Amino acid sequence: MTHMLIFSFPGRPPTMWQLLAAAYWMLLLGPIHGYHKKGGITNPEATMNISQIISYWGYPYEEYDVVTKDGYVLGIYRIPHGRGCPRKTPKPVVYLQHGLIASASNWICNLPNNSLAFLLADIGYDVWLGNSRGNTWSRKHLKFSPKSREFWAFSLDEMANYDLPATINFIAEKTGQERLYYVGHSQGTTIAFIAFSTNPELAKRIKIFFALAPVITVKYTQSPMKKLTTLNRKVVKALFGDKMFYPHTFFDQFIATKVCNRKLFRHLCSNFLFTLSGFDPKNLNMAANSGLFQAFDWGNPDENMMHFHQLTPPLYSVTKMQVPTAVWSGGHDRVADLKDVENLLPQIPRLIYYKLIPHYNHVDFYLGQDAPQEIYQDLIRLMDGCLQN
Repeated sequence: MTHMLIFSFPGRPPTMWQLLAAAYWMLLLGPIHGYHKKGGITNPEATMNISQIISYWGYPYEEYDVVTKDGYVLGIYRIPHGRGCPRKTPKPVVYLQHGLIASASNWICNLPNNSLAFLLADIGYDVWLGNSRGNTWSRKHLKFSPKSREFWAFSLDEMANYDLPATINFIAEKTGQERLYYVGHSQGTTIAFIAFSTNPELAKRIKIFFALAPVITVKYTQSPMKKLTTLNRKVVKALFGDKMFYPHTFFDQFIATKVCNRKLFRHLCSNFLFTLSGFDPKNLNMAANSGLFQAFDWGNPDENMMHFHQLTPPLYSVTKMQVPTAVWSGGHDRVADLKDVENLLPQIPRLIYYKLIPHYNHVDFYLGQDAPQEIYQDLIRLMDGCLQN
């Protein structure tokens, strides 16, 4: 007798618990009903680190550790040239900074002709990929263990005030070039807006700031993650702990390689991604309430005084940022909601380019099959134009 296991979530995408429950039943019943016999094809990149992915596609790479003033050790990567013969040196430098709960792998996770890092390397740019403190490739400290609470006592403010200056200064010393292009996605734009508006010397080192799905406020965001802000701080810690919010673990790699690659679960997994980022299934490559741009509130005046030298967290002013800035936003972006972006644009003193892509969600900026046409060709045109001036 043949049985069929069906998971149906009519009218709305699945929750995390529904996804996990479905995975559990598939793993439990799969051997009985033969799901493992045919299986799915696992992308070989799923088990690779960043260097291995770069090398897998035939590109050269370099790895470095950057130490911040407060002792964090950041893993950064370089693609010094494309797969062809290296172009004349020195090459113009471009730095790519990932978004929330992500890593430098975002910029190389598509095919070479669709991945921004590979595209830039092939046309003659010296490409650097950053990793913010605490992610999979930046989980070291000179003093603290990642298992300690002290290691995780940081926010976006520290990423902006320590990570970016340390990384950009390191790149300048290594390449001998004082200025570079900066491309940020989501959180990568947030920390840039903070850093470039509060650190004029750092801002002078940026030729153009390319902001993909920019986020400085989340007043209108529709992402389910916003619901966490309505919970008591103690409740959030009880649910997620007081360390990393979303670590890269054996479990999520197992879900990605053994569950989501199976035909039965592909639609389910992609829908779960869309609940966080926005809906645009045709374009996906399958392979806070205040409205203020403000520093993290540590919860009591003493903590705030220690971090900011004042009792309350400071406000950041984008109007003080004197960096030429190009912006792309998505009409279906649940994280960088269009209303928040529209409030941001008038605050940017040197806005040189803006494009709204109506069908884009939050991850299309690096996963979209049409990203080269919708974003990268204009981004490269702006960089090339800057070089000629």
